[in-house]
Amino acid sequence: YAKSSVARKVSSLRSFFKFLCRDGHLIVNPASGLIIPKLDKKLPVFLGLSEVIKLLEAPSYDTLIGLRDRAILETLYSTGIRVSEIADLNIRDVDFIGGVMKIYGKGKRERLAPIGDKALKCIRDYLSRRRLICKAHNKTLFLNKGNKRISSRSIRNFLNKYIRQLTVKEGISPHTLRHSFATHLLDRGADLRSVQELLGHRNLSTTQIYTHLTTERLKSVYNKAHPRA
Repeated sequence: YAKSSVARKVSSLRSFFKFLCRDGHLIVNPASGLIIPKLDKKLPVFLGLSEVIKLLEAPSYDTLIGLRDRAILETLYSTGIRVSEIADLNIRDVDFIGGVMKIYGKGKRERLAPIGDKALKCIRDYLSRRRLICKAHNKTLFLNKGNKRISSRSIRNFLNKYIRQLTVKEGISPHTLRHSFATHLLDRGADLRSVQELLGHRNLSTTQIYTHLTTERLKSVYNKAHPRA
């Protein structure tokens, strides 16, 4: 088993026997001595800028679904938003004049995130076409084919479709755009605290994984370019 699988099973056993002790079924917890293995830190997969642009431009401009997909992809990369967060967005959460978006994150925490002009334009184009086709007003920002709120699963499904079309690197998910967002910001001089706020991380240690990405990239460039590396 992978270390993560072992850790999950050990954690379940420890919790179960702790419950049995608390309810008086056992006097001694037989799982108290079990040790959870230290997990390896895996660096998140991210896309290069050219790969991101290729993915963002994959959806068609000719259909409502294509405009929606383009707007979702642009928003994912522009704001670093989670898929669950983008599915929950309503139209009123987007400030088209101020260029910011209100995001409801984990633990019902709210944050404001800047959103770029290209993403805003894609959202406007999508909403304009949608109003022409769907006369009924809907407060939800992104809808599925049945004019209901789009789900996280649907977003993953259409992203996988575009990935297969473009044959970009394997292991890409909607979260990859979030990883790419953070990595590209740090590569271009953004400070870690700002990236932490933009991502909605409670702890700075969660954001620090991206500094490892940028360090690994710099080491790779150094090893290839330096004559005595």
